[in-house]
Amino acid sequence: MLKVLRGEERYPAPCALLLGGFDGFHAGHMALLQEAKKTGLPVGLTSISGCKAGSDIFTFAEREKIFADAGFCFVLEFSFTEHFRNTSAEDFIGDLFARANAEAVFCGEDFRFGKGAAGTTALLKALAPCPVSVLPLKSENGEKISSGKIRELLNWGRMREVNRLLCSGYFVEGIVEHGREVGRTYGFPTLNLTYPKEKFPIREGVYGGYAETEAGTYPAIVNFGARPTFGVAEKKVEAYLKGFSGDLYGTRVRVYPTEFLRPVQKFSSEEELKKQLEKDVARV
Repeated sequence: MLKVLRGEERYPAPCALLLGGFDGFHAGHMALLQEAKKTGLPVGLTSISGCKAGSDIFTFAEREKIFADAGFCFVLEFSFTEHFRNTSAEDFIGDLFARANAEAVFCGEDFRFGKGAAGTTALLKALAPCPVSVLPLKSENGEKISSGKIRELLNWGRMREVNRLLCSGYFVEGIVEHGREVGRTYGFPTLNLTYPKEKFPIREGVYGGYAETEAGTYPAIVNFGARPTFGVAEKKVEAYLKGFSGDLYGTRVRVYPTEFLRPVQKFSSEEELKKQLEKDVARV
């Protein structure tokens, strides 16, 4: 089971530690994990949220599932507060190794840390109380695999490429809320989730995908954004689950968009919207 360590909580057992922000876990990160596992030690990692407002690929809660599925034993969670932002590189290293009894450390060659990103891998090697392995960055088609690249793809709605790079696939997790309950009046009841403010905004539109619920996994049509047909500007996640009937209010659901189908658009009537949704369901 993944141990989530916040504040000054420590992992006292000897371990291997991956260093980075890890707001997601992509193919380049997996190379670090594979090397760390060769040590035979329990493997943990650092994870930072809020470096830039609304820029995280996954929330802390979402990441915890990803890290657990990847086989990590623990995660040291850091929020990018004013104090954290102003921590010197030297103090960051001191605080880090006070919280984790690392016997081996792994990072990518672009890893930076401390105030103004002044800390380099050379400084890390000089200050760390254990061996530090700096791995070359992974690339695809001559371009570095990075969280920045994944955010760029999300902005375009290019989910096939996003899901190829992310080890977990892209998803939005949340508690099902009561919505307007308009969809059920024309045969397409939807579940509603709030899109987390700290999460990088995916391209607005309608996607094909699937949803994981406590009742099972279902193909889904997912709307990210406003609902102009009904004059609703508030941006939400709405998903119609094909083949599901029942009540999911108050339960936790993960929605996985896998293919961009079309932009959000305003229809002249509910009947016109219903016909389009029937076409969307057929595609899914």
